[in-house]
Amino acid sequence: MFIIADSGSTKCDWTSVYSDGTTSTVTTMGLNPFFHDSDFMEQILIRELLPKSDLKEVHEVIFYGAGVHDSLRAAVVETALRKIFPDNTKIVVEHDLLAAARAACGKNPGIVAIIGTGSNTCLYDGYKVIDNVPNLGFLAGDEGSGSHIGKKLIQAYFYRELPDDILSDFETQYPEGMTAIKNTIYAGSGNVYLASFTRFLAAHKSNYLVQQLVAEAFDELIDRHIRKYKGNNELPVHFVGSVAHYFQDILRICLIKRGMKMGRVIQRPIDALVEYHLSHKQ
Repeated sequence: MFIIADSGSTKCDWTSVYSDGTTSTVTTMGLNPFFHDSDFMEQILIRELLPKSDLKEVHEVIFYGAGVHDSLRAAVVETALRKIFPDNTKIVVEHDLLAAARAACGKNPGIVAIIGTGSNTCLYDGYKVIDNVPNLGFLAGDEGSGSHIGKKLIQAYFYRELPDDILSDFETQYPEGMTAIKNTIYAGSGNVYLASFTRFLAAHKSNYLVQQLVAEAFDELIDRHIRKYKGNNELPVHFVGSVAHYFQDILRICLIKRGMKMGRVIQRPIDALVEYHLSHKQ
């Protein structure tokens, strides 16, 4: 049995793949080495993964994660995993960009964008990631992401720009008010909290202001990242993540007006990753 893990900042899917090709999936809190150390990750795994999984028969773990952008960050994750899995388990830790590319493109070239809590993009040649405009995280970047879109909504709320109907619904759903919202943003895990507001936006997607806020965020992602890649007008642009899934109609319009090709939109890449790895083990 081997396990494929796909982790963002909010959640991590752990899919066990058995010798007969059947699978089972457990979801835990996301493990991001940019925000979490090895000890914190270990406690999450003990609390949320171990009670739901039999890890004794696992011979390999392939972990794809947000924040795994260099060997030091990968080592943080690997240290936590080695404390949980059997000693002889092979552990591979890769960036979630590679997971997105493998899930969306398989063995074909393409441009891939992750749009979930955070965002990231890359150019993929069918085998490996060959170019990546740097992701600066939610404080300085993450254009088009859930946290970026959520920040735009909060700005519109604080700056008194929400139309009356949206304002009324917002204050009903978030009665804690401005001070509590601001305190929560800066208390820690602000990126996850800001991204949580995309659920409100998705419920009001027919409103013009909401469409405008989301389109502005996607425009910035496309112009500041995706259009920097060679072949951006010829290659399909694929999207992975929940935010991309729920707002894919707006994404499509943003691409069309630039003459770019919409590729696949995958909400959860884990199933495609299972297919990818099974095909490479045959």
